[in-house]
Amino acid sequence: MARKDNLDRFPRAQLMSGPTPLERLDRLSAELGIDLWLKRDDLTGLGFGGNKTRQLEFYLGDALKQGADTILITGAVQSNFVRSAAAAAAKLGMQSVLQLEERVPDMGEAYYSSGNVLLAKILGAEHMSYPEGEDETGADAALHARAEELKTQGRTPYVIHLGLNHPPLGALGYVVAGQELCLQMPDFDAVIVPSGSGATHGGLLTGVALAESDSSVFGVCVRRDRDKQRARMTTVLQKLAELLGIDAEPLLNRINVLDEALPPGYGKLSEMTRAALEKMARTEGIFLDPVYSAKTFAGLLHLVNTGEIQPGQKVVMLHTGGLPALFGYQNELASDLP
Repeated sequence: MARKDNLDRFPRAQLMSGPTPLERLDRLSAELGIDLWLKRDDLTGLGFGGNKTRQLEFYLGDALKQGADTILITGAVQSNFVRSAAAAAAKLGMQSVLQLEERVPDMGEAYYSSGNVLLAKILGAEHMSYPEGEDETGADAALHARAEELKTQGRTPYVIHLGLNHPPLGALGYVVAGQELCLQMPDFDAVIVPSGSGATHGGLLTGVALAESDSSVFGVCVRRDRDKQRARMTTVLQKLAELLGIDAEPLLNRINVLDEALPPGYGKLSEMTRAALEKMARTEGIFLDPVYSAKTFAGLLHLVNTGEIQPGQKVVMLHTGGLPALFGYQNELASDLP
């Protein structure tokens, strides 16, 4: 694959102050028999941090280029993306409209009022709701309908799309991150990331490939099963390769997804996820969120237990942040705690 020299032709809003730390987890390394590192994208800074800041640099760069004064975005009720978008909009002097989708059934009152929901309200975001959790086309269409209303009020809206029929601009943030990681650590054996929309997973895989690293990239399914996620990643990588003007085939050959940590589904805790969350906290003093990073660590533990990650290998886990969601899940998390 030809190496991509830069991403300068894509407009980019400056939301990050620099590379995020790469931290060795000494106690877990000793316990698991591997050389384990954490890429701390929970420390991106803006609005409680998290991986979405990298993606928003490219979405909001495009929005500013188009003269937008309002951004619209859709996500789950406890979405880290919509909270981060509201924070980025505030930083850039823009307004935000957040559409919250009903993706996780049977949740308590805290899920709808605490965590990311509370933070977005403090940030002054407008909220709207969408009743379906698995209708990306419909959710995007609802945003466009609201955008048309805003135009009649003299506003200039910009929609950050969820569906796959739009260029994955946000994935460019993780192309940058993949290259950043390879500069920080040129010789790792594998990196483990959550795989949901596919932007973080696809971007990181592409960045690692463009840095001419043959390290394995494992995507831990957080929303769909292995087969559905593989199909989604194929589309994401094809669209990303088209955006960058590179050959997609070498990227498609590196898709590796696992779904053992997915049950009982998106945004739902299992004993496997809860145990991973508690192990990271009680061994390294680092919190994970129940939707993405705890499932990512659970997937990593599965790879170690099955021998797919071998003793002594140097492994990086991407910490995607999302920590405000812990408070939205307080009832579920507290149920088995002393």
